[in-house]
Amino acid sequence: MPTLLIELAGPQQAWGSRSRFATRDTERAPTRSGVIGMLAAALGIRRTGSLERFDALEYGVRIDQPGQIERDFQTARTLDGRTSMPLSERFYLADAVFLAGFGSPDRRELEGLQHALAHPVFPLYLGRRAFPPAGPLNAQVVDTALRDALKTAEWRATDSYRRRLGVGVPALEILLDAKPGETADLSLRDVPRSYDPRRRRHDWRDVRVERTQLGNRPHDPLILVSEEEV
Repeated sequence: MPTLLIELAGPQQAWGSRSRFATRDTERAPTRSGVIGMLAAALGIRRTGSLERFDALEYGVRIDQPGQIERDFQTARTLDGRTSMPLSERFYLADAVFLAGFGSPDRRELEGLQHALAHPVFPLYLGRRAFPPAGPLNAQVVDTALRDALKTAEWRATDSYRRRLGVGVPALEILLDAKPGETADLSLRDVPRSYDPRRRRHDWRDVRVERTQLGNRPHDPLILVSEEEV
């Protein structure tokens, strides 16, 4: 079964599944709702549009560079400056890189999504409007099932992160949809049913967590030194 792989990298990312009121949280990896929202934006689907076309897609994500959770405080005033809005506490991931994947037997559907990501109708962002991708999204369709694609795809961490580790490729964590009968490691309310601001709706999804070892080659720091640093 083919898989669409999408590299998600940027200075800041936020993938909330339980944010409420003045606290905006983030999960440690991109949520199904967040990435489908990005696909919907690329296709030009408005917030009141149907999301049924995404229901059959199998979702998974690999944490190639976990980054670190940071916290911001934000406030706002009315235009006349007389009224202050409540102080909000916002969490986000800094310097993270992920490899998200969608599996489907319909290769043409995945290729259509790939094309939309390269030619988006609406701007794309990594969970929040203030967090754009580091550049054009690197997306590709491979003839490999989702789980195997995430277990074998090239490591996407930045050179600076690899130098900082000083070792070969570490064991990478993968979050996958739990299939019927499989034991779930966690549950997330991140299956989007409606993005309508008047009535947002999300269902629960069971997730299983695995680890993959791409291979620990002997570390040669010269391999990761750019020409500017030589």
